[in-house]
Amino acid sequence: MRTPLTVVVPLLLAAGCSLISVDLTPRIKPLEERTVEGHGRTKILLTDISGFLSEEGQSQTLVIGAPTPRVGLLVRFREELKKAAEDSDVKALIVRINSPGGTVTASDIMFKELQMFKRTTKVPVVAVMMDVAASGGYYVALGADTIVAHPTTVTGSIGVIMVTVNAEGLMQKLGIAAGAIKSGERKDMGSPFRALTREERQIFQSVIDGLQGQFLARLVESRKLPMDIAKQLADGRVFTAQQALDLKLVDRIGYMDDALELTRKAIGVDQAKVVVYHRPSEYRATYYARSEAPAGSLDLTISRLASVVGSGPGFFYLWWP
Repeated sequence: MRTPLTVVVPLLLAAGCSLISVDLTPRIKPLEERTVEGHGRTKILLTDISGFLSEEGQSQTLVIGAPTPRVGLLVRFREELKKAAEDSDVKALIVRINSPGGTVTASDIMFKELQMFKRTTKVPVVAVMMDVAASGGYYVALGADTIVAHPTTVTGSIGVIMVTVNAEGLMQKLGIAAGAIKSGERKDMGSPFRALTREERQIFQSVIDGLQGQFLARLVESRKLPMDIAKQLADGRVFTAQQALDLKLVDRIGYMDDALELTRKAIGVDQAKVVVYHRPSEYRATYYARSEAPAGSLDLTISRLASVVGSGPGFFYLWWP
């Protein structure tokens, strides 16, 4: 029988212990496999990418009781691909995407992870776009062999945006002045405490142009588009699913069951198990259930973006009207 803490703590104090360390941190359990439909030995893994794409996990601003451990979207995605690569019965991967994009680094890493997974496993990868798969969300989809858009999907927004804040006018109204001691003239460019100069705008524009060039290179390589056509499509506009299909940005329009049928044909089977990876505490009974990554809701996406912007200028593959 275990002795309760209410008995152990007083005994330790009476024995002269001056320091007690009790680890109450919840443990993140490894992923487990669950079948959501189908049967047979052959497996089709379903994973999802939702919300704001970032290298970091979501932070919790209010915790009552023991905190719930969170695994960042990027970490979770890598973990799932690694587990799938070690299972020879996983013959295909479906990546469901519902994201307006995020940081350029997170978008590029997830794209690269898909590329490495395909190269290592030699299995087909199908991207299925849901509500929104724009900018960085579409960038990640370019890593798949086939892109399926839901009939109501909004996609595109191919481009880069730098988000910063200029609070100079507000500070003047409040009678507050900010100063910086710097080693070079451009050291504080992008500061929220002053406006950008023309030269600084040109410098930032050159960075954005370089990142845009990387996006265009992915687009041309993946979709086999001429560069001049890709540049015309990459002015930041969004497209409906039908427009995207007509422009060759996606391969077909359909629902999840259409994507599953396409995937089964790609691996040459009539029957296959659709599996997901989950933590023991997660509920994922169907292929429409999301994984634990909490970035899918609009309020959390806005909150995450606000925290990124608040930390200084950033560059994003992001649809942010």
